[in-house]
Amino acid sequence: MTFAQVIDFKTERFSDLDRLMDRWVEQTKGRRTASHSLIGKDRANGNHFVEIVEFPSYEEAMANSKLPETDRIFAEMVALCDGAPTFTDLDVVRNDQLNAATARRFFHEIATGGNLDAIDEVFAADYADHDILKEQDTVVGSGGIRADVTGWRSAFDFAFELDRQISEGDDVVTLWTLNGTHTGDFMGIPATGKRVGMTGTTIFRFRNDRIQEGWWHYDAMKLMRQLGIAG
Repeated sequence: MTFAQVIDFKTERFSDLDRLMDRWVEQTKGRRTASHSLIGKDRANGNHFVEIVEFPSYEEAMANSKLPETDRIFAEMVALCDGAPTFTDLDVVRNDQLNAATARRFFHEIATGGNLDAIDEVFAADYADHDILKEQDTVVGSGGIRADVTGWRSAFDFAFELDRQISEGDDVVTLWTLNGTHTGDFMGIPATGKRVGMTGTTIFRFRNDRIQEGWWHYDAMKLMRQLGIAG
């Protein structure tokens, strides 16, 4: 179970503490077990900070606390704080990555499942698309996505398998595999009935819970070879 530790502290010397954290990261490289760290500043009190440190498990957190560098850095941290920091230990029971879930809706529900009515729920009206098969980047909007999905679905009976997904800030990166059958016209090539497959990576950038921009990188040459277009 994922474990998180919340550290609440006050300091008038945050720049010194920030450099201290950089030193801890450098000194524990290759041995620390923390997977994510976030520090926030209280908007109502500029000397009040909260740090959230995430670990794969409680056991990993305990191993991290036993590093000699952790003890030394913590002692220096306390010296920079106005009073002793407080700690709250949390077992993570729910972790919603909402943008990642919306990205999965595109691959599973819209592209594979054919629910085109969901496009306006998922994509911004002025969505901008960047695709290696297109001659130039254009703002295609949700209507352009509808046309693209319709075109691919009319040419192939396919399904996406999502191999890996990484969410950071406003961006969601998805590594995917597409497998299907060539059942209709594609770039002037009539249906061949051939099985095809390719891998690719899509980066979706979000704004206000909708996909605002997308970058598509995939093995187009492999697809062309499978269709007999390229040698």
